[in-house]
Amino acid sequence: MWCYQGGSISTEPRINDRIRVPEVRLVGPSGEQVGIVPLAKALELAQEYDLDLVEVAASARPPVCKLMDYGKFKYESAMKAREARKNQAHTVIKEMKLRPKIDPHDYDTKKGHVVRFLKQGDKVKITIMFRGREQSRPELGYRLLQRLASDVEDLGFIESNPKQDGRNMIMVLGPHKKKTEAMAEARQAQEARKAEAKANPGKSQNPADVDGVEGEEGDDGIEIADDAELAETPAEASAEA
Repeated sequence: MWCYQGGSISTEPRINDRIRVPEVRLVGPSGEQVGIVPLAKALELAQEYDLDLVEVAASARPPVCKLMDYGKFKYESAMKAREARKNQAHTVIKEMKLRPKIDPHDYDTKKGHVVRFLKQGDKVKITIMFRGREQSRPELGYRLLQRLASDVEDLGFIESNPKQDGRNMIMVLGPHKKKTEAMAEARQAQEARKAEAKANPGKSQNPADVDGVEGEEGDDGIEIADDAELAETPAEASAEA
């Protein structure tokens, strides 16, 4: 009985002498159709053009092969894939926690975080935490969520309406702006700040404004929020205590 012992399976197309068929459907270097030719003739043409014979459709009958510079083709493909990864965007769900009786200053602080997340194209999960007798007043949390949604309606919309989840009430806000658009605008703003700094070398600049956009970013372009930003403020912590 034959048993596969492991090892990687190559996904690279067969080229030149690795092609093992009697004849191929040949495509020329400029995409022109040459027709069905013997493999030996196709290899001869590849040598004549100083190119590679690359099998581009192995499942066809006969297989389709093209004359090309395979090394250049691989390099260009790698660069396209790299550019695609660079522009790839993932919508992240941020979370913001509030208390039903939050004071105005803490509310403005939390709202500022929500505004920043929505501007960056991320969704925001708003959680109202009820404690003790507050659980008998769910309308307080509902009104607070509606107020917050109204305050940021120019940046986001209610994607998931407020609903009770145990001792919490949850609502999800979605951004009007797509993540890719937010990333593009952030890059443009960063380039503009750098250009301004170069044009005015004597003007003091905030290093964070010159070196990057607000917040840190991972390799895939997702912002990594500081835990301190999402932590409850001292006033809320004392209220809970």
